[in-house]
Amino acid sequence: MKKLLFLLFVTTTCATLNTQIARAQTPQYVLDKTIALPGDGGYDYSYIDQANQKLYVSHGTAVQVIDLKTEKLVGTIDQMKGVHGIAIVNKLNRGFISDGKDNSVVAFDIKTLEIIKTIPITGKKPDCIIYDSYSNRVFAFNGDSNDASVVDPEKLEQSGTVKLNGAPEFAVADGKGKIYNNLEDKSSLDVINTKTLTVEKNYSLAPCGGPTGIAIDKANNKLFTVCRENKGLSVVDIATGKVLQTLPIGGGVDAVVYDVKNKSIFVSNGDGTATIYKQESPDKYTLVQTLTTQNRAKTMAVNEATHKLYFSVPEFTNGTKNIVPNSFKILVYKTK
Repeated sequence: MKKLLFLLFVTTTCATLNTQIARAQTPQYVLDKTIALPGDGGYDYSYIDQANQKLYVSHGTAVQVIDLKTEKLVGTIDQMKGVHGIAIVNKLNRGFISDGKDNSVVAFDIKTLEIIKTIPITGKKPDCIIYDSYSNRVFAFNGDSNDASVVDPEKLEQSGTVKLNGAPEFAVADGKGKIYNNLEDKSSLDVINTKTLTVEKNYSLAPCGGPTGIAIDKANNKLFTVCRENKGLSVVDIATGKVLQTLPIGGGVDAVVYDVKNKSIFVSNGDGTATIYKQESPDKYTLVQTLTTQNRAKTMAVNEATHKLYFSVPEFTNGTKNIVPNSFKILVYKTK
């Protein structure tokens, strides 16, 4: 028994030391600055056009655009009814916004930020929106109709519909003809063929409950799904749909981003934290920081060029969901 206890002590001590070493070797994030933005509406997705170094921020009935080279507001796309997500198609110099309260997708010019066309869709309450380069299609995922509306980015019209197995949340494309979409109410994952516009497979994400954000590690064929009910980050094998391991995160999670160059996974939690894991190998992940952000800073974006983190959030009156006027901002974090 004594020998067994000694071995257990050594194993635990080594694991703790390895974690401490990993943390020491990984740069820690600190608050760099805040970027004040006008308006008092709600907020949802943030999206970075990496090629043009522009940050698009969902904010009520508008999308605000920040130049990441100067980190200053350079324009606004407005006069919508209820903005959620943003997708960019650089080869066409066009962007697409899901207007959830209008059941439409709004196309705009990424150079002038002028609206080109408001495209009505058959889906109800479009939320997440992504561009799939393989099929050259835009997919808007509709929370109230359990489907995805497919938009032709050149003709600027709906060209199809994908019937889903539940209520969709975040989605990610692999660039090879597949989209992976979390179903929040079913705690499962749909695999969509972007050419045939059909769901080829559906995988259970158990023990995950209430999946929201999803990110992809293309090189190692892994998905990272974050889940609210069990406060977990699920590492999923793409080929089999098997949940390989579940890592602890904060509460009220929404988004997750994988930084390919730094092999880091960032999780934004509504409880005022961001959970950061280092990918030591495709099957080993070490918690390197629990970053303090701000209560309800639940969505985020990561700049692949600078590795800075951007969280959108307003201030709230204590104990309420009431936004303090003129308090909306972007929290910017950098490594020290």
